[in-house]
Amino acid sequence: RIFAFAAVLFNVSSIAFTFQPNHLPQHYPLSSSTSLSALRRGSYVALATPLSPCGSTVDIDAYRSLLRWHVEQGTDGLCVLGTTGEASTLTSDERMQVLEATREELEGLEGGPSIIVGSGTISTEATVEMSKASSPFCDALLVVSPYYVKPPLQGLISHFKAVASATDKDIVLYNVPGRTGRDMLPSEIAAIKSAVGLRCVGVKEATGDVSRLPAIKALCGDDFLCWSGDDGTGKDFNLMGGDGVISVTANVAPAKMAEMMRLCFSGDEAGADAADAQLRMLHDRLFCMSNPVPVKYALARMGRAERGIRSPLCWMEEEYEEAVDEALRVAGCI
Repeated sequence: RIFAFAAVLFNVSSIAFTFQPNHLPQHYPLSSSTSLSALRRGSYVALATPLSPCGSTVDIDAYRSLLRWHVEQGTDGLCVLGTTGEASTLTSDERMQVLEATREELEGLEGGPSIIVGSGTISTEATVEMSKASSPFCDALLVVSPYYVKPPLQGLISHFKAVASATDKDIVLYNVPGRTGRDMLPSEIAAIKSAVGLRCVGVKEATGDVSRLPAIKALCGDDFLCWSGDDGTGKDFNLMGGDGVISVTANVAPAKMAEMMRLCFSGDEAGADAADAQLRMLHDRLFCMSNPVPVKYALARMGRAERGIRSPLCWMEEEYEEAVDEALRVAGCI
C-alpha cells in the first residue's frame, strides 16, 4: 500500500509540473555565465501569489499591485513561484499568468529588481521543462533539490546539469532540507557548482545554520552568491559575508528588510541589530503555521490581498491572529 501511494504521489506531481515541449531539445554550454551581473545582492522577497477568496484563481490584479509596491519600497529582487508563492499547487496556465504579469510590470524598468523564478520539482524531466518555460521571464532560476526522493550526490549533479544545459539562464541552488528531506552540505554544493559550471551562480541556504556560510564561500569562491532563506538568522548570515536574503518577512516589510541588508553590507552591526529588532517578531510569527499560511493572512490584514489560499493549505486559525497582528504592529506594517 505504501508503494502504491508513492506511485500515485509521483504521478500526480509529474502531471502538475509538466510543461509540453514546443521544440526539439537545445543544449546550452555550461561554461558561460549570462546573468550573474543581473543578480543584485540584497533583499529578495519570496513573493506570495494572491488568490481569490476561494483559492480557485490567481488574483492577477493584486499580484501586479504587489509588484509595483515592491519596486516602490526598494526591494532588490523578486523570487516568484517558489514555496511562498504556492507554486506546487498552481497550474501551468496560472504560472504563465504570473510570469507574463511580472514581465509586463517590470520590463524596461531601469534599476528594477532582479527576477528569480522557482522551477524545481520532484523529477528531472519536469524540472527541465518548467525551467525552459520559465527562462524567458527571469534573470535566473531557483532550483530546489528534488524533494521526497533524497537523491545521492551523483543524482543531484546529473539533475542540475540537465537543467543548466537545457536553458541559457543561470541557476541558483535551493537547499531547504526541512521540506525536501535532503540536505546539500557545503562540500556537495561545491561539487555541484564544479560539475555544472559557471552558470551555477549561487545558493539559497535555508537551513538556518549560519556557520555553513564561510565553508560555502571558501569552497565555491567569493563570487558565488549566498542568500539566506531563513529570516530569523538572515541578519547574522549577512553580517558574516552573505549576499542577501530570500525572505518571507519582506512580503510585509519590504523597505525595512532592504534597509537591514544595506546596513549589513556596510558593516554597521549596531544599525543592523536595531533594524532587525523591529522585525524579529515577524520572523518568528510568520511561521506559526506552515508557510505561506501566516504571511497570506498578514497581506490580507494589510489590505494587499484577499483571504485566498489553495488546498491542501488552509486559512490561518483564529488563535494565531492576535500574535501575527502584534508582530505587524511592532514592525509598523499596520
